[in-house]
Amino acid sequence: MREFKGYVHGVDLGGWFSQCDHTKERYDNFIKEEDFERIASWGLDHVRLPIDYELVEDENGNYIQEGFERIRKALELAGKYNLNTVLDLHKTFGYSFDLGYGESGFFDNESYQERFYKLWEKISSEFGGYGDALAFELLNEVTSKEYSDKWNSIARECIKRIRVILPEVKILVGGYYNNSIVALKDLEAPYDENIVYNFHCYEPLIFTHQGAGWVDKMSLDFRIPLSATYGEMAKASEEQTNGVLGDLKLYDPADRLSSEYFDKFFAEAVAIAEERNVPLYCGEYGVIETATPEDTLGWYEMISEAFNKYNIGRAAWSYREMNFGLVSPALDGIRDKLIKLL
Repeated sequence: MREFKGYVHGVDLGGWFSQCDHTKERYDNFIKEEDFERIASWGLDHVRLPIDYELVEDENGNYIQEGFERIRKALELAGKYNLNTVLDLHKTFGYSFDLGYGESGFFDNESYQERFYKLWEKISSEFGGYGDALAFELLNEVTSKEYSDKWNSIARECIKRIRVILPEVKILVGGYYNNSIVALKDLEAPYDENIVYNFHCYEPLIFTHQGAGWVDKMSLDFRIPLSATYGEMAKASEEQTNGVLGDLKLYDPADRLSSEYFDKFFAEAVAIAEERNVPLYCGEYGVIETATPEDTLGWYEMISEAFNKYNIGRAAWSYREMNFGLVSPALDGIRDKLIKLL
């Protein structure tokens, strides 16, 4: 399978220009130069930089040049420390993976789609010249499977327009169910040789999101250890997540999670990527801060073994805060071991 060169070991900078209050205070202070220096010292080769449209557009679609300059500064800091960047549009006008933001209508509104295309044309025009040090991620986490055909059409048109400006920039495309790995088979064949298939992995959800208040039905005080059996995880999933079992139902209920789980979880995607000659990239993966540090380390060991086996590039969610922060004091005791797995 082709490798996404320069984007093998990374971390997300979630919460800086996305999923935030979009204030000057936030932009100026959440991530600073010393953070890029620290990330580079971990031996990573890239960052994933999520942005919301509010950084660079007002409600009427007028561009905010200061926002583009903030992105430029981030790209320059990344370059200073030999880090490549995936620029991820986390929210566009009319669409967000999080219904709580109240964005809607994107997949049925051609004017919203045109605004999306023009934003990517603007981004392309602003940030040419970075070569392989910059990659574009069209849109974060399409939700419903019913959007699949529409999303394929929108992505194709957007890539076509970007290619007029930047013929060779790497472009990441993910599928429905929040960039689920199972959606990759329903993506269109790669537009050209510079397309990357993108997925996110928080499996098993019942472990990585234990106590997550945004998961439907999840109790804030729910906890489950990494050592739980598949049967115990499946039972908890039925009780705590409206029955979101994932692949848990395919395993012997008496067995426990291991790297074999991720081997099997990645298998179909790897086969598709090989058939279509396209690199695979996992733009988000991680464990919520409510899990124990020891269990967090154990999960990273398992998934990283599979990433390495299949040559899958990845970026861990997330560097600071966002319920998954790798620099959280809670991880001080295991961080040296953890960063070797990223």
